[in-house]
Amino acid sequence: MKDSIARRLEQYTVKRPKEVLIVQAEIDGELDEIAIFKGFSSSLMRPTAFDPDVPVLPDRAKIVKIDRVSSPYNPDSPRYLQQDISWETMQSLL
Repeated sequence: MKDSIARRLEQYTVKRPKEVLIVQAEIDGELDEIAIFKGFSSSLMRPTAFDPDVPVLPDRAKIVKIDRVSSPYNPDSPRYLQQDISWETMQSLL
C-alpha cells in the first residue's frame, strides 16, 4: 500500500529534524499553507484538528509548491534552503 502524501512529507521531516517544510496546497478549491516539522503537520491558515488521524493535508490536495526552511521556523524571517519546489521535484528528495 502506498503512503499518503502527508505521511511521506512527515517522514521526510522525521529524518531531517533541522528542516521545516512549508507546503502550499489547494484543498477543495481553497489555498492552505501547512508547516511540517519532525513528523507533524499543522495548518498555518486554519484550525488544525486535535485528532492526529484527521489529515491536515488530504490525498485530494493539489500541491502548489513546497519550501524547505531551516528550523526553528520564524515566519517573519525564514531561512530558506530551497524555494518553490514542485511536487514532482520533491518526490525525488523523498
